[in-house]
Amino acid sequence: MHKFGLKIVEKHVWEFAPRFRASAFGWKSDLPMQRIKEAVVEIKAVAKTDPILAAEGAITLLEKISNALANVDSSSGAIGSAVNGAIEILSAIIAKAEVSASVRQKWLERLWKAIQKDDVPYIEYLGEHWGMLCASPNVAAQWADKFQPVLEKSWRKDNDDDHYFEGTYTCFSALLAAERYDDLLALIARAPYLNWSNREWGIKALLAQGKHNEAVQYAENSQDRSVDETYIAKACEAILLAQNMPEEAYRRYALKANQAAAYLTRFRAIAKKYPSIPKVEILEDLVASTPGEEGKWFAAAKDAGMFDVAIALVRASPTDPRTLTRAAEAYVIKQPQFALQLGLAAMHWIAQGYGYEINSDDIMQAYDAIGAAVTTARADPLQVKLQIRQMVDGSPDNAKFLERVLGRVLAE
Repeated sequence: MHKFGLKIVEKHVWEFAPRFRASAFGWKSDLPMQRIKEAVVEIKAVAKTDPILAAEGAITLLEKISNALANVDSSSGAIGSAVNGAIEILSAIIAKAEVSASVRQKWLERLWKAIQKDDVPYIEYLGEHWGMLCASPNVAAQWADKFQPVLEKSWRKDNDDDHYFEGTYTCFSALLAAERYDDLLALIARAPYLNWSNREWGIKALLAQGKHNEAVQYAENSQDRSVDETYIAKACEAILLAQNMPEEAYRRYALKANQAAAYLTRFRAIAKKYPSIPKVEILEDLVASTPGEEGKWFAAAKDAGMFDVAIALVRASPTDPRTLTRAAEAYVIKQPQFALQLGLAAMHWIAQGYGYEINSDDIMQAYDAIGAAVTTARADPLQVKLQIRQMVDGSPDNAKFLERVLGRVLAE
């Protein structure tokens, strides 16, 4: 207690604060990612008992984070994802804190200053949460009025200071939160170029008004060489699914919206989103969308338990022989007939010259997988050997190599 009876309030000391000094971290991203996680945990713990103090801590972290990460390698995207995840949590904490209008205004001014100093940038994603940070339509409107003239000036052709305005999405977010939907749509329409990131805010404005059909059309009208069709399809699919229109969403957008490097991943994603659509129908549509690549959908058919379909696919177009051999080994007990056909398909494509740097071990592994499946499937071993012999004899380029590896075992 103070000698005059006044209570002395000690300033809270944040453990994370000294760890986020300027250029605190080196090139590797592991430690800063861990420090970000620890800081968020510390702030969330305080938020349970003191939301205002937690909000102050969140703002402090956001002010420090960019300078602290100045030397970190961000090429993998991992550190950027960690920061964005933290921004989502911290923004919610700041928005929920109940404070006076003057305090809220001071917080927003601090955050805007941090965004302006964000040279790398690391916290630009914070601007997309600006409307939520304002915590009221009136405050959001004030900031929209502040940002909009600057943004429009940066878009003018006669602007001598031709540069990107760091408050672009901050302005969009403020207009959306202020419920000035027509202003937002009109502003986006005045942009000097078609930009999907801008158009997404137009979609949000339409959806906020319950104009779902218009939002789909608005997204469709974003077609341009600079806009990836996948983005448009994802947005339209999400709108229709939210409206409980899965059949239309599937028919119009599912195949484009769920692109993936791995064919199995793509099949699983669509099947999960559309449980009402039979898996065999989904697979048929996917196969039809990639003519000449039927074999690449083998894993999807196998994963769905469509074994006859899987065999038909691997017979239709080249499939990696090693993948087929491994699958044959995995299914030799539970699906012996399936395993046998997979082993024979692997040998067929080896004989046809497919597979990267196939060697004698690969050939014998496929042969052994066939042998194991013959036993469990109770197939005629002589008939199977005859099939393999025909593959060897019919090999266009590998006949001598295959004969050298398999000649003795086929003769036994």
